[in-house]
Amino acid sequence: MRQAMRHGGLGHGRGFGRGFGGRHGQDDDGQGRRRRMFDSGELRLVLLKLIADEPRHGYDLIRQIEELTGGAYAPSPGVIYPTLTLLGDMGLIEAADSDGAKKLFAITDAGQAELAANKEIIERLIARLTEVGEERQRTDSASVRRAMGNLKAVLVNRLGDRDLDEATLHEVVALIDEAAQKIERL
Repeated sequence: MRQAMRHGGLGHGRGFGRGFGGRHGQDDDGQGRRRRMFDSGELRLVLLKLIADEPRHGYDLIRQIEELTGGAYAPSPGVIYPTLTLLGDMGLIEAADSDGAKKLFAITDAGQAELAANKEIIERLIARLTEVGEERQRTDSASVRRAMGNLKAVLVNRLGDRDLDEATLHEVVALIDEAAQKIERL
């Protein structure tokens, strides 16, 4: 369990998108490192909420979180299953009847009480995950990615030119700054 808490979302799965706040410049810890998707105990509450919505198995929980975040984040099985074990040990979930090899989990009365006690926190967590998905949808356009890749390739090629003089370098910087300002004003 200690490992599950320590690795509660350190970039396992498909990454962060714009972090979990979705605000520019706030997706790292100020030192260039990405923040965790979930702080201690938050994943446990999200899983509990999703299981309360309907009995689920581990893989379904991973997919549901990935769907909420628009594909920006998918927790690994190495995080999900130990957390499910913890929830079971705490008496908050139990195995439900299932039609197959996958073990379904259902919420218990104690789990319902835990949800009620943490209702506002859970609502904020779900809203945060949804915001990550909405931000991803707004910023993950294929044409934007293509244009950014094209700009990067041109810059790498042009700036790698040994004959590049200082005046041309300043002109490139000015063009990039101008484009950034125009985009910001849109």
